[in-house]
This record gives sequence, C-alpha cells and structure tokens, in this order.
Amino acid sequence: MVASSVLGFPRIGANREIKKVVEAYWAGKTNAEEVTKVAAEVKKLNWTELKQRGVTHIPSGDFSLYDHVLDHSAAFNAIPKRYHGLGLSPLDTYFAMARGRQADGVDVPAGEMKKWFDSNYHFLVPELDDTVEFKLNFNKPLEEFKEAQALGITTRPVVLGPITYLALSKATKEAKADFEPISLLPKLLPVYKQLLSELKAAGAEWVQVDEPILVTDKGASFETQYGSAYPELVAVAPKLLLTTFYGRLESNVNFLAKLPIAGLHIDLDRAPDQLDKTISAISSTPIILSLGVVSGRSVWKTDFAAAIKLVQKAISALGQDRVIVATSSTILHIPVTLASEKKLTEEQKDWFSFALEKASEVATIAAVVSGSQDNAVVAALEANRISIAKRRDFEKNSDDSVRKRVSSITPDQYERKSPFAVRLEAQKVLNLPKFPTTTIGSFPQTKEIRQARAKLGKSELSEAEYEEFIKKEIESAVRFQEKIGLDLLVHGEPERNDMVQYFGERLSGFVFTQNAWVQSYGSRYVRPPIIVSDVSRKEPMTVRWSEYAQSLTNKPMKGMLTGPVTILNWSFPRVDISRELQAQQLALALRDEVCDLEAAGIKAIQVDEPALREGLPLRRADWDSYLNWAGNTFKLSTAGVGDHTQTHSHFCYSDFDDIFPQIQRLDADVISIEASKSDMKLINTFKHYGYSNNIGPGVYDVHSPRVPGDVEIQERIKSMLAYLDQTLLYVNPDCGLKTRGWKETEASLVNLVQAARWARENYA
Repeated sequence: MVASSVLGFPRIGANREIKKVVEAYWAGKTNAEEVTKVAAEVKKLNWTELKQRGVTHIPSGDFSLYDHVLDHSAAFNAIPKRYHGLGLSPLDTYFAMARGRQADGVDVPAGEMKKWFDSNYHFLVPELDDTVEFKLNFNKPLEEFKEAQALGITTRPVVLGPITYLALSKATKEAKADFEPISLLPKLLPVYKQLLSELKAAGAEWVQVDEPILVTDKGASFETQYGSAYPELVAVAPKLLLTTFYGRLESNVNFLAKLPIAGLHIDLDRAPDQLDKTISAISSTPIILSLGVVSGRSVWKTDFAAAIKLVQKAISALGQDRVIVATSSTILHIPVTLASEKKLTEEQKDWFSFALEKASEVATIAAVVSGSQDNAVVAALEANRISIAKRRDFEKNSDDSVRKRVSSITPDQYERKSPFAVRLEAQKVLNLPKFPTTTIGSFPQTKEIRQARAKLGKSELSEAEYEEFIKKEIESAVRFQEKIGLDLLVHGEPERNDMVQYFGERLSGFVFTQNAWVQSYGSRYVRPPIIVSDVSRKEPMTVRWSEYAQSLTNKPMKGMLTGPVTILNWSFPRVDISRELQAQQLALALRDEVCDLEAAGIKAIQVDEPALREGLPLRRADWDSYLNWAGNTFKLSTAGVGDHTQTHSHFCYSDFDDIFPQIQRLDADVISIEASKSDMKLINTFKHYGYSNNIGPGVYDVHSPRVPGDVEIQERIKSMLAYLDQTLLYVNPDCGLKTRGWKETEASLVNLVQAARWARENYA
C-alpha cells in the first residue's frame, strides 16, 4: 500500500484568523490566551481536513504565529542578547524579535528578514556566536503532536533540520571574524536529540526533518556534518524522513543514501529528472522514497497521468511499501482552498487546485497506484483526465499580436539612448539637492482606504465617488511630503490594493481570486494573481493618477510601476510556456506605460524589482540564463525614455552580493535597496564592487513599527559615505510604507529628512 503525505500546510486559517488575532494582540485589543485559542482552532481544522481527505502522513509542528525559523530560534534559546532582560513575556519577546518593539521604555529593533530560498516567503535570520547557550525552552513539535493526538489524529511532526538551520544563520556583530554558524553543530545536536527523544517517548512513529539546504550548491560542503549528525539523531529518534525540496539534490544524494535515515523526500515538481539517480542511489538500502509529484508551489491542477507515471517507476524499482506520494514541498505557498472562490468561472475553477485540493490529489494518486478500484477514486481519475485535456486545449490559444511583438524585440530596445554620465547631466532638470530624500512609493493603506475600496466593490460607492476619495488621499499625501520637506515625491498609491494585483487587473491574461491569500511574512498576506494566457496592456494603468499628483506640486513626482520579473514571480505563472516569454510580454506592456508616463510630464519613473533576486535559481549553474533574461526584461521596460527622464528601481530582503554586477547592468539611474534590516552589510558589497549610478540604501526598517531617531539615520548615512560617492547618494527608507501607520510614518520620515539636512551641512 502506497502512503500519501503533505509536507506542510498554510498556517493562516481559511479566513485569515491568525492575521486577525495576532494584529489584535499587537494592538492591545486581545490577550495571549485568545491568540492560543484561535491558533488551536486553526490547527484542529487543518488536521481534520487533511484526515478527511485521506492523507496518511499529516504534518504537525509546521504551524507558526509568525515564522517557523523564528520558532526554532525561540525554542532553542537562540535569542540575541538585545532581547534579554526587557521584562517581556516569552510571546512578546518572540514578537519583538520578529518586528521590533518601541513601547513602555523598551526600544529594540527587529531581526533581519530574508527570502526563504527562491520563494516570496520571508524568514527571520537566526543570529549566533560562540556564546549562545542552546537549550530546549519548549518542544513545539511535541506540543502539537499531543494536541492532534487528543483529537484522535496521528500526525508526523515537522522540524527544520539542524544543518539547514545553522546554514541559514548569520554571525552576530560580536562574533569572531572567522566564526561560522555551522561550527555550533556539536552544541546544537543535544537539543535536537532531546526534542526527538521526547517525540519518540510520546509515540510519534515518524518525524519529518526539513533539510532544503541540500538543493543548493552550499549543501555539498556539509557532507561531513550530515555524516556525523544524523547517526546521532537516528539513535534516539522515531523514524526520520529527511526532506529536500525546491530543487535537485545532484551528487548530494550519494552521501544521503549512506545515512541511517528511514526515508528521503525529493522534489519531482521542480526536478523530475532526479528520480532515476535517486532510485539508483538508495535501491540497495532500506530507505523509503517520498516523491514530491504534487506541486507545493503552483496552483495548477496536477496531471494525474504524468504523476502516476513517475510514481509507478519508483514502485517498479523499490516496491509499494517503499514509496510515498507527496506534495513537492510544504504547501504554505498556495491558498487554503478553492472552495472559497465564488467569482471564478467554472472553466477557471477546473484549472486550479489549492492546498486542500492538493491534499486530495496526493491521496487519490496514492490510491490509484495502490490498485484501488473504489468508485470515488476511479471517478476522480477520469475527471482529472478530462480536466487536463480541456486545459491543454485552452493553452493552445495565443494572442498573435503579442507573440509577434515579442519575436520582433531588437537588441537596441534594451539600451538607453546615452550612458549614465550624459543622463545625469540631463536630469538636473529635476532640481534635486544633494542627498535627495524620497520614499519607495506607497504610504499607509488606512482603514478608510480599505473601506472605500470595499464599498466600491459592493457598489455602495460609485466610481465617481471613489475617484474623488482617491484624489483627496493623493492630495493629502502630496501635502504631507511637501510639509516635511521630502525632495522627490510619490503619490502614495492609495488606489492600489497590491503592487502586483493592481497591475494584473489592468492587463489581459490574468485571473483573480477573492480569498486566495498566501503568507508573505508574519501577518502580511497577499493574493497573487494567476497568469492564464498571453499578457498585454489594454490602456494606460497609472498615468492619470501620477499626472494628477504632479499637477498638485512643483516638486518632481515619481511614477510608480512594478517590474516585469516581480509581477511574474509574485503571481502564479503559467506552466505551459517559459517564464522568460511571460516576462517579455510583461516588459512590453510596462514599456508602453513608462513611455506614456514620460509623455504625460512625469520626469522620474520607478520600476520596482524586489523579486529579482528571489527568482534566482538555487544552483549557480542555472544563474546565467535567468539573470540574462531577467535583466533584459527590466531594461526592455525602462529603456524607451529620453535622457532627461530618471529611471529608478527598488530591491529588498535578499542577499545581493553575488548578483550585484547584474544589478549594475540594469543601468537604472537610481536604485534603492534594503540595507538597514540586514545591519547595513550591503556596505561590504559597495566596498567590493563600487557603484557608479545614483543609489539609495535604505536607512530604516519599514517592516517594524519602531521609529528610528535622526542620529541613528545619520550614522547609517556616515557608514554609506565611507564607500559611496556623496554626489550620488539618495536617502530613503528600506521599502514601501503601505503596512505602517501614519503616526510612525510621519515621525520616521521627519527624522529621515532631518538626517539628510545634517548630511548636506556636514558634507558640503
């Protein structure tokens, strides 16, 4: 009998219950007991739903109030010293690590946040040095295992593997120069052994140990650590399923096959070609093979015939008892259920499969390959065959004008008319001072803005009334910026629901959901649009709002767009054509918008690409191809303007060291880039590579409610000026201000402007 498995499930709740209760707790409107109660209800529903769908291995321990990596840091006592002795409860300390805290005499910044491998999920980076004293503060996987057990549900606890945990960590500022977090493995292993032995004593049969670092180039360097750590863990643990996902193992499978683990999971959605090599490596061992044939990253329905073919190959080589049908990765990256979608057409709904539907898929595939003749299984198999055939017919449709335009792209369309030095002179028409101040684009999306948008959707507000409301919001944002003395203004984006969804709704080729929320970080959830056909621009998307904002002020106004690579990476893309082709289509649509903004008198245009680094393949061998087409699509979208028009782009929350030369190749006149949350370590990148165009490293973290002082910002400017040309430095926050409140936004930006004035006085 072939078992079925889901590696992890969305933690947000079908109706975003976790976001609501956590934000209420932060606002002081509820207590920790209510947070615990709501979390328990969400977990119960998740486990119950998976059991009802026939999933054999149901995950527990994967739930989190903010981030699962942060959960491990809190559990292992890896709590940076700045959070000690603050008189906070464990829960408040946890949230202070996540988002900072500035209240009741406590003023502490948040930890660094980075993208989780090649996804739009963000994790809190553990901070370690030789002084850390690991201990098990609490055993969260055990608590949740028992919680499910009390409901009559047997689960498979999930933990982040020790080597991946350390590989994702960074050294504290106080660490020795040659310190590497992986050196702490001997100190950390006893904590893992305690955690696992307690799970075994409680009756857990299996534990899932996630080690995704193994699908990166870095994974091979840890062969010795895997060889020493896992025999120790296996000796005290339940059966261990070592899980890898998001990519291919390559030669790492050879040393993994020598470990005394009970099971190994591979991602066959991202890397189907690794199946044969993996079977060969483990065939002479007792290792069970978990096959990730149902995508944990895509919302498209699984092609049962293709998945079954892969599973049957493994069964032929290993036998039914050594095969598990599974999702390719955790499915926290996709929405909870398609059942919540009431406005998709029946044809559209038939294309998709969300988290609960994916759970049904793994159970059905496992039943089919086990030889089940159950009527429901037979019917599901036939329904899938018909559905996939219909989708293949739809995919044959294309927009000939879009395809022809893509095929007619010429090399000169990627390049600006003149080099940066010439453009810099032409852009003096902007009349910006030294150390010009600006923001990244969005201002707070207030309750009133959200209510107005909701009323428009319910026809409780007419289009004319809504537009008048938006105009007032834009004018308010403009007057605020003028009042505090910002130099390069933005219109604040009150009309935009999301930086990707807004554009998708105005482009052909997208469909949209009502409730398909996905966690990006903490309580920040997004509803990614879905690309279903060729993309083109129907009419100008942003011009009238930017033009209106510019009419209100004599200061220059930035036009604000989301770049082609970010729209692609933050949507659910098509799987029938290449990502490159989809990005080219998006770039051409945005090129038209950029040119229209210029024609409307907008002298600075920002095309944001925060997801550029996120889309980078996990294996360096695959980088060049991606960076070439990704960079070209950005350049295609921006290169149509004249020398006098200043192009901007924005990047955030990723390691940019390895690709900084590619960012330079984009040839944007100004880039703004996250720096403050990562302890200004980007300074080392500037030191190594230099940068010849205008640049604005972020001077404060916008993902925390904490307000930075002007002296704090001055110190960051000083650090930058050690390596950057002062005539090219812009002063700006790390990212957009959409999720912040107006009170902290105003205070922070006033301090930013003050710090820029200080710089002008001291670096004349």
